[in-house]
Amino acid sequence: MKMYDLINKKKKKETLTKEEIEFMVQGFTNGTIPDYQMSAFLMAVCLNGMNQEETAALTVAMANSGDILDLSQIHGVKVDKHSTGGVGDKTSLVLSPMIAALGVPVAKMSGRGLGHTGGTIDKLESFPGFSTTISTEQFIQNVNKVKMAIVGQTANLAPADKKIYALRDVTATVDNLSLIASSIMSKKIASGSDVIVLDVKTGSGAFMKSYEDSLALAKEMVQIGTIAGRQTFAVITDMNQPLGKNVGNTLEVIEAIETLKGNGPEDLLKVSITLASYMLIGAGIAKDVEEATEKLYQTIENRSALDKFAEFISAQGGDSKAVYDTGILPKASIEEEVGAPVSGFITNIHTDEVGMTSLILGGGRETKDSIIDLSVGIRLHKKLGDYVNQGDSLATLYANDSSKLQEAKQRFLQAYVIGSEKPVTPPYVYAVVTKDGVLQV
Repeated sequence: MKMYDLINKKKKKETLTKEEIEFMVQGFTNGTIPDYQMSAFLMAVCLNGMNQEETAALTVAMANSGDILDLSQIHGVKVDKHSTGGVGDKTSLVLSPMIAALGVPVAKMSGRGLGHTGGTIDKLESFPGFSTTISTEQFIQNVNKVKMAIVGQTANLAPADKKIYALRDVTATVDNLSLIASSIMSKKIASGSDVIVLDVKTGSGAFMKSYEDSLALAKEMVQIGTIAGRQTFAVITDMNQPLGKNVGNTLEVIEAIETLKGNGPEDLLKVSITLASYMLIGAGIAKDVEEATEKLYQTIENRSALDKFAEFISAQGGDSKAVYDTGILPKASIEEEVGAPVSGFITNIHTDEVGMTSLILGGGRETKDSIIDLSVGIRLHKKLGDYVNQGDSLATLYANDSSKLQEAKQRFLQAYVIGSEKPVTPPYVYAVVTKDGVLQV
């Protein structure tokens, strides 16, 4: 078998076998297949596509290229959730303790953020002493005892995906549905959970800007997960404006805590409850969304989710007092309001620009080596459909550098569009994709 022949086969729009895809992934991972040949293959895929069987084979081959996390020592049905990324997305911090409080094990590997805001791991490091690098043995022990643990991804988790993605990033081969789906799902399959719930964002702040593209990606990933033997659900949620009101690492932690106390914004709560509902259904704890929703709201009302969050923070070395007193968490030295330049309705929010504002303040990474300032960010006071008078505060910016603050303020003003007519606001949740089809919400 030769890589040249596989490139030529895909160039001619022919279908590759499972064995051919495994040969290619293994060869590229161990260095016997060079970058230039893999680059040629990736471009052929972008031009000619892959069918579902090829995509599933690529996913499994990438998952098997490194460590497969063995969670067999964890009691019960293990659940996990993955988001395709957005601005203000802190759902993992809300839903994980709710699920754990109901006795369902959440064994989660998360990444660091690269872009406008930090990832779940970065946010959790807002808690003094919190460790995301505990051993596999401690990880399993914590999940069995606390019912949740969140750690950083190991270096040898789906290494083929890391190598392939690095090539895609510099060869204009990122935006192919099969390559996107296999990249996401290879890491989820390697992470070892039984149930995978995917939060597929759609809109101006999402990777997939249109609903149609988001739906296609959701279907592809559910198909892959099902073929791989995992219960997989995908929930398509809105990202035409930031989720919740806080953007920035510590600010998002504070908002997650407020949500667990019952004081959170409606959109964050609704999206978190919907995602968590399908995690409970997959785990067999609830027969339908109505029953799951009722159980989840009870964890907020009786404070068991909040207490579970504190227990989780403490189990990984963090100061759990900060869950009950968020004043302990890092705080920026400068606060400044951004006033509305004119009167009218918020008709559009360029969500990516809000994210870039956070990046300018220091809340994200431009490169993998960038140091995040956990305390900076944005608190939004107005969202889509709200009316503002000229001079009303659109948001508060939190900074530690006055020069970055002025640049961020100008960038933020580019994000908001103010007009005379009140817009139709998008739903929080559009649809749910299961192995049996699409459910409109």
